[in-house]
Amino acid sequence: MKKIILFTVIIIFIPFVIVSFFKIDKKEEINLNYESNTIIRVKRLSSGEIEYLPFEEYIVGVLAGEMPIYFEKEALKAQAVAARSYALKKIEYNKDNEYDVVDSVLNQVYLDNYYLKEAWGNKYVDNINKLREAVNDTSLEYLDYNGEVIDASTSNGYTENSSLVFNIDLPYLQSVTSMWDSSTSSAFRSTKKISSSDFYSSLGLEKSNILNFKVLKRSTTNRILNLSINSTEFTGRELYDKLGLKSTDFSLKQDGDTIIIDTVGYGHGVGMSQYGAEGMALEGYSYKDILSHYYVGTSIKKLLN
Repeated sequence: MKKIILFTVIIIFIPFVIVSFFKIDKKEEINLNYESNTIIRVKRLSSGEIEYLPFEEYIVGVLAGEMPIYFEKEALKAQAVAARSYALKKIEYNKDNEYDVVDSVLNQVYLDNYYLKEAWGNKYVDNINKLREAVNDTSLEYLDYNGEVIDASTSNGYTENSSLVFNIDLPYLQSVTSMWDSSTSSAFRSTKKISSSDFYSSLGLEKSNILNFKVLKRSTTNRILNLSINSTEFTGRELYDKLGLKSTDFSLKQDGDTIIIDTVGYGHGVGMSQYGAEGMALEGYSYKDILSHYYVGTSIKKLLN
């Protein structure tokens, strides 16, 4: 009888030991703090459909689309507040329209969970938790200037005045130093090559074997405001948009049938530099320090439902 009992215990116990020994703890996803029932209407450009998303869930998707996942948490938190501010302003602007934002660089890049699970694979839980922590830690916080939500844009060492890029003078979007960019951004200096046919076609110019490029006016931060190409005048922003450049601080030269474009910096230069935010975070600055540096005179407020 004792042998039967012992055999039964062994049969039950051994599988338990084996399973326990080889058991791998499965990480759980962090839940978002849904402190608000605010909904944002996002137009998905690939399908044309309009999705109604919980606001904080949208901010997580924007963090995934707008800032590298390896960035420091304080930089991600600063981005979350800036993204939330931008989105709130768009909701305000578009209250009578069909949708609030699109999911591309035309507004803010938004990536949904289906895409992120596919892209991140077995790193999905770790990555999504990192972003959700940044969003939860700044839950419903936005940037305020004189009682209004600010239009928080995010973008060579200096940020640019909004009046020089968007033809609107916003006191909180003024030029400030961003000395961290060159050490944290792999895209701080880059080169783009384009065929002369595509170059002239994109600018609506007749193809030429000679490129006559002149800078007519630069801003104090060295970004090109006005230029001429073969006697036709453009703004720096026009070339930035038409040629898909990384910044408006650029130079052009022609080598045979190729146009070589060297750029310094990344983005239109208005608002917070994301790589500058990363550099500040690496030096120990908090997300509040980062935001106050790039958005002059603003304060952090919390959305009330």
